[in-house]
Amino acid sequence: MKITQHSSAGTLTLNLDGELDASSSVSLDTELGKPDTLKFQKVLINCKQLNYISSAGLGVFISHLQQFQDAGVKLVFFNMQDKVYNVFEILGLDTLMTIVPSEAEATAI
Repeated sequence: MKITQHSSAGTLTLNLDGELDASSSVSLDTELGKPDTLKFQKVLINCKQLNYISSAGLGVFISHLQQFQDAGVKLVFFNMQDKVYNVFEILGLDTLMTIVPSEAEATAI
């Protein structure tokens, strides 16, 4: 999986491209765990090119969720493919995490 990022006006956007599985989740965990990440008001996760997510990938987001909430950082997912959204929905994570259809909506939150 490839992770690219850009930041502007208090927002960090991570673009996920490929499959988020046990091996690639380590890279994502490293990105989300950087101290600078908590300096942003929002962290947007672009899932447009995310084709698959494993339990290890979900675990990375879950493990950082409380830390983000405590720091007042909004974690927002957008452009999620149906098959990836279904995994979040089946596990009830769609009620714990903010998932919106588009980047415009993610930015507006």
